[in-house]
Amino acid sequence: MAYKVLVVDDEESIVRLVTFNLEKEGFQTLKAYNGEEALEIISAEKPDLVVLDIMLPGLDGFEVCRRIRREEWPVAVIMLTARDEEIDTVLGLELGADDYVTKPFSPRELVARVKAVLRRTSAGEKQTGGEQITVGSLVIDTARHEVYVNGQQVELTPKEFELLHFLARNAGRVMTRDALLNHIWGYTYDGDTRIVDVHLSHLREKIEPNPKNPVYIKTIRGVGYKLKGPDV
Repeated sequence: MAYKVLVVDDEESIVRLVTFNLEKEGFQTLKAYNGEEALEIISAEKPDLVVLDIMLPGLDGFEVCRRIRREEWPVAVIMLTARDEEIDTVLGLELGADDYVTKPFSPRELVARVKAVLRRTSAGEKQTGGEQITVGSLVIDTARHEVYVNGQQVELTPKEFELLHFLARNAGRVMTRDALLNHIWGYTYDGDTRIVDVHLSHLREKIEPNPKNPVYIKTIRGVGYKLKGPDV
């Protein structure tokens, strides 16, 4: 079955360009030109991924992404931004976007990003093992995709869970930013690893008693990150 991708942009030329290239690669496509229409289509059609422009009339892309995650719809999100500004990237990722692409973009690059994100989300859905990892008061239940701190469930985005799970499977070992980038996002960002730092920062806000003095996820200066070893 072909993956279903919703393309959301108020510029018809961009929607045509993106959908044409996706359809050439065998994807089924849907189209929306504003935020309200996008949410209606997501609710009704259940696409696998949304290519979502930030600068939309009415509800902007940030608000659309926020509502997607609030409703817990199982859809991946790639955000499009016309401005190469870090604040756009950081805010989009913290709202739960899986990736971002800056305009102007290469259609081939965007299709590659779509394929990479769908590979990662599909692989996550296929994990059915009953592994449970406990580190202090932190419990990671991989079968249910749930995380608990002090017995209280913590809501993580799909990418945050993937990142924590990967660190947990390599507990006690230092993971470089490049390794995390390649394993979690599936490809290289030409040296731009800030996407890893953004997700780690947001993850710490959710699981650490004091994010400024983390207990679980340690920064190894100049190298990467390490999750404390699991309890025996």
